[in-house]
Formats: sequence, C-alpha cells, structure tokens
Amino acid sequence: MWKAYAKEYIRQNRAICSSVMAAALIAALFLSFLCGLFYNFWRDDIAGVVEEEGSWHGRLTGMFGEEDLSRIGTFDHVQRVSVNEELSEEEEMVVDIVFDPVWAVRKDMPSIAAALGLEEDAVSYHFQLLSLYFVRIPGDEYPRLVMPFYLAIIVAVAISMVLVIYNAFAFTMNTRVHQFGIFASVGATPAQIRVCLLQEAFRMTMIPLLSGILLGVILCRCVFGAIIRMTEQIVGGRSAVFAYPPALLAITFVIAAAAVFAADWMPARKMSRMTPLEAICGNGEMQLTKRKHSPILSFLFGIEGELAGNFLKAQKKAFRTTNLSLSLSFMGFMLVQCFFTLSDISTEETYFARYQDVWDIMVTVPDTGIGEIQTKDVQALRALSGIKDVAVYQKAEAVCQVPETWLSKEVTALGGLEVLTDGQVLPTEGVLTVKAPVVVLDDESFRQYCGQIGREEAAVYAEAKGAGETVKGVVVINCVWDSLHSHFRNRSYVPFVQENQDTVILCEAGQGGNMAEIPISAYGEEAPLLREEYEDYALVQIMPQSFWGQIKEQIGGAERDTYIRILAEDRTSPARLTQLEKDVRQMLGASYSIESENRLAQKTRNDEMIAGYKFVLGGFCVLLAIIGIANVFSNTLGFLRLRKREVVRYLSVGVTPCGVGKIFALEALVTAGRPVLITLPLVTVLLGMMIKASYLNPMVFIKRAPIGQILLFVVLIFGFVALAYYLGGKKVLRNNISEVLRDDVV
Repeated sequence: MWKAYAKEYIRQNRAICSSVMAAALIAALFLSFLCGLFYNFWRDDIAGVVEEEGSWHGRLTGMFGEEDLSRIGTFDHVQRVSVNEELSEEEEMVVDIVFDPVWAVRKDMPSIAAALGLEEDAVSYHFQLLSLYFVRIPGDEYPRLVMPFYLAIIVAVAISMVLVIYNAFAFTMNTRVHQFGIFASVGATPAQIRVCLLQEAFRMTMIPLLSGILLGVILCRCVFGAIIRMTEQIVGGRSAVFAYPPALLAITFVIAAAAVFAADWMPARKMSRMTPLEAICGNGEMQLTKRKHSPILSFLFGIEGELAGNFLKAQKKAFRTTNLSLSLSFMGFMLVQCFFTLSDISTEETYFARYQDVWDIMVTVPDTGIGEIQTKDVQALRALSGIKDVAVYQKAEAVCQVPETWLSKEVTALGGLEVLTDGQVLPTEGVLTVKAPVVVLDDESFRQYCGQIGREEAAVYAEAKGAGETVKGVVVINCVWDSLHSHFRNRSYVPFVQENQDTVILCEAGQGGNMAEIPISAYGEEAPLLREEYEDYALVQIMPQSFWGQIKEQIGGAERDTYIRILAEDRTSPARLTQLEKDVRQMLGASYSIESENRLAQKTRNDEMIAGYKFVLGGFCVLLAIIGIANVFSNTLGFLRLRKREVVRYLSVGVTPCGVGKIFALEALVTAGRPVLITLPLVTVLLGMMIKASYLNPMVFIKRAPIGQILLFVVLIFGFVALAYYLGGKKVLRNNISEVLRDDVV
C-alpha cells in the first residue's frame, strides 16, 4: 500500500519532487567530483614522495648479514626488504622495508628491531609517506595536514549534501502534514509513516544520485586532465594518470545514500511523532509567535515591506541554511578572488617584473659541473641566431668569517648585523659567521659582469700575470638589506663591509674544516644578470670559472647542476622564444642531458595554474552558493500550499497582485542581499589586513581589484533567488480564491 502511495504521490507532484531531485543531483555531482579529484591528488602526492624519497616504510641502520635479511622477510606483513646501496657504508648498512598492509609498520618495526637486537635509534620511519596512508607514528612532530584537509573537505561536502536534501524534504513534507494526520487518524503507525516517506525519498533520489555521481566522474576526468596537461609542461613536472576505481565509486554512492537517508530521516521522524489532532488541525502556516516590526523595510517600501519582513522573520529558522551558505559563499568567493589578485600582483612585482630583464631561456644541465661544459659548445651557443647574451654558471654554498671591525659604518650605525638580523647572526669573539654563496661564472661572462658594474680592472686583475703565476680573485657583492627602515617589497640597501680588505676567508658550509683565503678583485653593489635570489644578510662572492677550478677542492659545497642563462634578441614574441628554446635544446641536447624553460611560457603556465586554483577554490564557493539557492527553491516551490492561503488573504483585503509580487520581490531582495551586507564589511577588513601584511600600495590593488568577477557572482546569485521567487509567486497567484479557502482534501 505505502509503496503504491509513494509512487502515486511522485507521479502527481512532479513540480514539488523536482526540487528534491535537483538537490540530490547537485549534491551527488559535487561529492563525486571532489572524491575523485582528491583521490587522484592523493595518488599523485604518494607518487611524488616515492619519486623523491623512495617507497620504503621503515628503515633499519646497522650491520646485517644475509641471515638477518632473510629473517626480516619472514615477518608476516613484510612485503619487500632491500639494502639501500646509496646510504650504506662499509661500517654501516641501511635496510629499507616495505609493509603490506602499510599500517602494520607500527607494530612490526619494533618487533623486527627487537628480534635483531637493535637499539631504538636504529629504527626510522618514512613519516611523510606513512601519513598519506593515515598512519601516524609517535615521534613525528611535523603537522601532516594533507590528508586531514582532504577528509575535512569530503566531510563538509557530505554535511552540505544533508543540508541541501534535508531542506528540500522538510518543505515538501510540511505541505503534507494535513494528509498524514488523516492517515494517522485511521490507524497508520508512526513507523509506517516513516517507511512511506523513506520510500518516497529513495524513489525520488536514486536516479538523480546515480546520474550526479556519473556526471561528477566525467567532470573530475576533465578537470584532472587539464591539470595534468598544465603540470606536464612544467620543468620537472610529473605526469599522472586519472583513476576512479570501482571501490571509490561504491564509497561515493554509500556516502550519498547515507546522506539522503539522514536528510530524510530527520523530517520524517519529526512528522511521524505529531499526534493526529495536531496534524489535522494545524494549518501549516508559518506565523510570528510574537509581533515584530521591520522599520527599514516598512519605511522604504510601505505595507509590502512590513509584510515581507514579517514573513521572513516567521521563516527565520527555515532560512538559516540559506543565510549561512550564501554568506559563506559570498565571503569565500570574494576572499579567493582578492587573494589571488594580491598573489598575482606580488608574483609579478617580486618575480616576473624583477627578473623580466634578466633571462629569457634557462637551461639546466643536471649532474654536470661548470668545468664539464665544453667551451666550444658555449661559443656555438653565443653565435646562434636570435641570442643576445649567454651566461654559464654554477652555484656553491660557503660561509665567511667577518670580523666586526670589518662591518661598514652604516651597518654599525644601525646597531650591527645582529640587530638587522634580529639575533639570527651573533658574533663569536668579535667574529661573525655569515653565509657567502658563491656564483661561478664562465670566464667570458665574468669579464662581461665586471664591465657591467664598471670594474673592468677586476677582470684585468684576474688575468694579470706576475712572477710567472696567474693572480685571480673574486668580486664581493657589498650590500645588505636595511630591514629597519624598509620592507621586503621596497628594499633599501647599505654597504655590508668596508672596502679596505684585500682578501676574504671562505669556509666550507656546515663543516667549518676546509677554508681558503681568497684575494678580492673588486667590490660591487649589483649582482650578475641571473635568475637568482640570494639570501638576506649574505656576502655573495662572484668568481670566474678558471679561479674556481683552483679552489673548489678547498671549500667544496658546489651544487651538482650547471645553469645557462640566455637573453634573446626578440624578447616579446612567445612563438620566437619557443622556437629559440627548441634550437637551443637541439644544439645542446646532442652532448648533454638538459632541461629548459622560457620566461614567456612560464608566465603563461603560471597564469594557467592560478586560473586552475581559482577554478577549484571557486568551485567550493559555488557549491556553498548552490546549497543556499537550492534551499531558496525548496522554500518557494516546496510549500506552495502554505503560501496560497496567506496570499489569498492579502488579495481578499484589497492587496493587488502587483502588491503581492512586490512582497515576493522584497523577500528575494532581502534573502540575497542580507548575506552581501553581512560579508562585505568582514571581507573589507580581512582584505585590508592582507594588503597591510603584504606591504602593498592599496591603489595598486584597487586598480586591479576583481570587481567584475565579484559583481557577476553576486548578480548570478540575485538572479537565481529572484527566479525561484518568480516561479513560486507565479504559481501561487494563479489560484482561485474560493478554491484555496475551501477545506483541504486528501
């Protein structure tokens, strides 16, 4: 009986049921989309960690024989045991262990160590990889937030689904209180009423749920495919394959079905607990229990404003979800747009604008020292058509011993280096140990750099011959950031040291054992035109390749890669720059394994990635907005019977249909406008704090403020809210007064 009644009700009330179906479709679509997206992000995170750090779960350090390795493999959950040849030494062996299932590492690693007689410090864990498998090891103090973030989003979406569908069901059920009161009066039990409502819910939502999940998978495939295409173009980018396994599909469906059950159970339970007398006698209308005045609406719009305000106050609880979701969507969307606008401005000022005259094409030669790059290859590169300038360089880490007496008068007047660095660099017996990054230029680039800073004599000095031996030296970049009187966005510099020293002592970074006394060829204030950013409060050393070959064994610290910076003659055409990059790759690729990137393509990729971030985060804001809009549609379409009697009373006392339409319009205006008025001051305050924290001129942001995008989002929300009220009001105003005022019948 109840199954047949549920089927008949759905057939005869398609308009009311459509709001529930639409809510289920939208909720399932977003749930499926986000589950698939985060699942693939999760897989990619694991692939990245494995690629960089290995796939091991636990690691043992000690001396092991073949018998020990075989003994480790006998443990039930050990999948693979291997010796890490790269980390192992003659006196010490490193063994990597992989477990299946992964969570067994917590129990088995201590057991393995105990069985081999190892101390606790011989055991180490791959904390980052294990955290991605939801395995938290005691002693891991680093906050691993990736998986909690993913789960929090999924939980938020599931709760949002419940809210969307709950509101849709609640209002459709409120329209039928009288009917179920009659059923209860003739013997229907509360359990039977709940079963009937649940059957209706699953009949209405099963097809929309399945359709929404399928559409979500398709949308996820398209979005993730676009992300893959963007990341594959980035130097060092990792390719990925989209996956949506059946198990994830089943989990998504179970979550969606559970959300439908929870959303339907709450209003069904509430309705089934009403007594027959309450259900039959209650008119179902929403009225104020205490008369309240709406002074602003009444003053601006007269009696229609007063009536609209009274109705909204009577429905305050019903519209709670709408107000919350629309407020969060407005605030989230505005903050996302403003944040990325600030990020764009900051990136352009601190990176693209700062380095746009410094490089056009960057070539990285991995695992190759600058001395291994053939001079003839560099000369051929300089002679290539379309190239204006080439610089080949390698970097090294070193530290420098700076006596306090060597500091410049300007630094001393500011309180010394310890004041500028806020205590990060402190003297030891009158000597400061500061970082001294070394940039090794090929000899031709070094000569050009000396000409750039007006120290041609340094290049001459570096090649001068005296007493039958070559004298060479470095150029010291003699400037330091005055952090007391400037901020990072608009820095001012003062001389670091007095320019009265002929030598500088460089030491091996991190070791302090090896050192070399290096002659200083010259002091300069400008660094070479390279795409490099040096650490604050560092004394940068620039030296030629020929000199580096003499001292590199003494100070060490050289990076493994060599870089080639290229400036093009035509710096504005993306097509020509791309073609030049291909020519460079073709020329150098025959002799070296290289990676390359060009400035304009990187700018384009950066813009595409920012657009992708905006799309994903904007999608969350749209989801929140959809929740609010779905609630508005449920309110306006799901309780038509309740408003019919109210509207007829208005008409019977002389309110015109235009007046009723005005009431509906004011309700729509308040429903959509109130969240804007609530969030706009909050966003303004937060935006002011972000601008202040970034030391940005407010006028720079105002000129590029995303006003158009925000206005479009606001107009769309207002439009959908107005559409919901228009459809509901149009249907209500079509009713005949005498028919509506007659008693309801089942």
